[in-house]
Amino acid sequence: MIRPFLHTLANGLRVVCVEMPHLHAAELAIYLKVGGRNDPAGREGLSHFLEHILFRGTTDFGTSMAIESAFEVIGGAPNAATDADSTSFFSRVHPDHVSSGMKIFASMLQRPLFNGIEVEKRIITEEARQDLNERGDEINPDTIVSRLLWPRHPLGIPTIGTLESIASIGRDDLSRHHMEFYVPSSAVLVVSGPVRSHDVFAAALDCFGNWQGKQPPPARMFSSPQNKRQIKCVQDSDSQMNLQLAYIGLAREDERFMSVRFLRRILAGGGGSRLHLRLREELGIIYSVEGAVAAYDETGCLAFDLSTAPETLIHAVEATLDELFRITDTPVPDDELERVRNSYIFDLEFSLDSAYEMGGRYGWGELMGVVRSIEEDRSEARRIGAAELQKTAREIFTPENLRLVAVGPWKRGMKKGLLELVRSYEKRFAR
Repeated sequence: MIRPFLHTLANGLRVVCVEMPHLHAAELAIYLKVGGRNDPAGREGLSHFLEHILFRGTTDFGTSMAIESAFEVIGGAPNAATDADSTSFFSRVHPDHVSSGMKIFASMLQRPLFNGIEVEKRIITEEARQDLNERGDEINPDTIVSRLLWPRHPLGIPTIGTLESIASIGRDDLSRHHMEFYVPSSAVLVVSGPVRSHDVFAAALDCFGNWQGKQPPPARMFSSPQNKRQIKCVQDSDSQMNLQLAYIGLAREDERFMSVRFLRRILAGGGGSRLHLRLREELGIIYSVEGAVAAYDETGCLAFDLSTAPETLIHAVEATLDELFRITDTPVPDDELERVRNSYIFDLEFSLDSAYEMGGRYGWGELMGVVRSIEEDRSEARRIGAAELQKTAREIFTPENLRLVAVGPWKRGMKKGLLELVRSYEKRFAR
């Protein structure tokens, strides 16, 4: 049986233990509430840069190789990730060596050397170049759409930063950011697997009990979206058109969020989803279509990504908009809803075999204030009905929420065709 326990140290660090006695490996992670949205102007990418630098050595483990080797000895392979509003460090470890893993992460978070800045800067710069074409134009639809969804706000800037901002980051910036945001009151340590809570809490006190820091400055909230649909076309020499249709969505704690999860699955959740069946199986004009949900404290989005040949771009957009309109206009049939409901509930049950997923559910969930048990999610999923889904779809897929980006080898008349399709969608929606 899965049993999550929570204990808060005197310094404010929340420690979560998810007891999963049926497993044989433990997952150790620490989540911090700092990401791209916390980067200062002119230093975009700073949170991501800092995450990289912490692997460059500490006072206890002088090099990146020393850190890697220390984890390897205990069955681990450390990794990290930075997104818009959080940073995480994580590794699988042997259950008998959780305390040793904590000591390594504690050293990285509390005692970094800030070495290798120029080398890391070159690496991150190369990473950032992947989103640019030979002229230096942004060609990543995610990045372009984010700028349209959240203009003049850090959420609209790529987490990695820009070439200019990456080049401007120095040791003082990294040290200051570390001091401001890497604090126990804004962090959650989680261990999931065949472990006991009292052992985890004792090890956390030993490794992190002396960690100190002030409450970090608050992030700037995004006020309100522009109430107008937007289309952006970017010229690129790729052989295909890379397309994203994104809609302004819901904040993390919105009571309609389960409906958004279902809408993503119905439309682009796999081989039986509507967009996959229409665009691939029926029309044969795409290889795959992906749906993604993003949610923050105050806003969110629901997006669909696909690639198609230039000559089938208009047809692909027309079919996609048609499917989005259909789900707002006609209730989801009972058999389709039950199939998606069962798939979602089964995925919840499958996650009970993953220490990583349980650590994220109860660790990241604790950090963001959205902890939900498997039972709570399952119960809500069983209550979702067709009328509720249709209502939520109507609220999200309204034309003024649309941000459409297409990147590729544009030809004469294509943009005009897109505009005509969107205007037609607007007229259908208004009826």
